[in-house]
Amino acid sequence: MAQIVKSLEPRKTVPATLLGTLIGVTAGSLVAASVSALAAYFARRVVTPEDSRIGRDVIRSIHTDEHGQVWVHLVRDAETAAAGEHSMFTHAGACCVRLSGPEPVPGKPKLVARKVLHTYYGQLAGARRANLSGSVYEHPNDVGIDVRQVQLELEVGPGPAWLMPGTEHPDTWVICVHGRGARPTESIRALPTLRGLGVTALLMSYRNDGVAPDASDGRYGLGDTEWHDVESAIRYAIEHQAKRIVLLGWSMGGAISLQTADRSYLAEQIDSLMLVGPVINWVDVLSHQARMNRIPQTVGLFAQWLLSNRAGRWITGLAAPVNLKRLNWVERAAELRHPVLIMHSRDDDFVPSGPSEQLARLRPDLVQLRTFTGAAHTREPNVDPQGFAAAIEAFMAARLQAAPSVTAHR
Repeated sequence: MAQIVKSLEPRKTVPATLLGTLIGVTAGSLVAASVSALAAYFARRVVTPEDSRIGRDVIRSIHTDEHGQVWVHLVRDAETAAAGEHSMFTHAGACCVRLSGPEPVPGKPKLVARKVLHTYYGQLAGARRANLSGSVYEHPNDVGIDVRQVQLELEVGPGPAWLMPGTEHPDTWVICVHGRGARPTESIRALPTLRGLGVTALLMSYRNDGVAPDASDGRYGLGDTEWHDVESAIRYAIEHQAKRIVLLGWSMGGAISLQTADRSYLAEQIDSLMLVGPVINWVDVLSHQARMNRIPQTVGLFAQWLLSNRAGRWITGLAAPVNLKRLNWVERAAELRHPVLIMHSRDDDFVPSGPSEQLARLRPDLVQLRTFTGAAHTREPNVDPQGFAAAIEAFMAARLQAAPSVTAHR
C-alpha cells in the first residue's frame, strides 16, 4: 500500500528552463518535419511527369448557335482570355478540341466565349473541368503539312518523330525539342514558317514525354539528361545528309537544347539555336514557382538542395542529382558558343523572362532577343503569329547565308 501511495505522490517540478527547451525542441522538430515534407513534395513535382491533368473547373456552359456552331463559355481568367487559338483538354484528357480566340459574352463580364473549331477526339458534352493549351494542333496534317513518321534510336529505346522534308534547303535541319509536360505536337505551330523557308524539320520525342520510352528512374532531368536524346536526333540528321543543324527548343526544351550545344560530342555540328520561353536558369524558375505557390523561401531552397544533391535521390526518385549550376546560363554566359534567338513574353508567369533578358545583355554578340507581350508561357505563336514567324524568318535568313555547320560525320 505504501508503494502505491508513493507512486501517486507529486513528482518534482521540472525546471522552467528545461521545460522551455523541451517545448522548443519539439516545436522545432515539427517545423523541420513540415519544411522537409513540403520541400520533398515540391522537389518531386518538379521532376515527376504527370500522367494526366485533372483540369480546372472553368467550363460554365456549352451552346450551339443558330448556325450549328458550338461555343464554350469559360470562367474569365488570364488563361481562358488569352488571345489566339488554343486547344482545350477536358478532365484527364478525355476530350480535345481546338478553340478560337476569346470573345465577350454579352451581359456576363466574368465569362469568355470561344468557338469550337475542331474536335480531335472525345465528347465535349457534360464536361466541366478543363485545361487550355497553346499546343493547338494534334498532327501536322492539321496545318496542311505532310510528314513522315520516323524512329530515332535514343539511349532509352525507339523515339517516334515526325519528319517534314525540306524543299529549297533540304540539308538544313531544324530539330524541334518540346517542353516539360508537352509532346512533339508543341512544335507544329512553327511548321508553316519552317516550310516557307524550305528547310527540313524533325519533331522529336525524348525520354519520359509519354511518346518515347521512360528513363530508368522515370524522372525529368530538367535538361541534364535529356540532351543525350537530342544528340541522337542530331546523329540521325547527319546520317541523312544534314549539313546545317538548328535546334528549336520550347521551355524546358530550351534548357535541353543549351545542354546539347554545350556537352554533346556533336556540339560543333550545331549551327545555332532558336528558343521559345526557354529555361535559361532553373534556380530562377524554381524560386519563382515557389513564390507563386506561396512556398516559404527556406522550403524552396531545401527543395533545390534535394534536387541537386545525391542525398536527396531517395526523396526525388532521381537516378542522379540535377546539376543546377550547369543549367544556369546567366552565370555561364561567357561559355556560350552558338548564335541564339530567344523569343520570350515579358508576362511569362511560368518561366520568367528575366534570365533571357540578362543573357541577351551579357552576350549581345551571340544572342538576339525578341520579346512579346500577353503571350504568357510559350504562346507567342498563338498571340502574335506574324511576329513569331518574322523573328524566325529573319534569324534563319542570316543562318542560311552562313557556312554549313556540319563538316563530317564522326
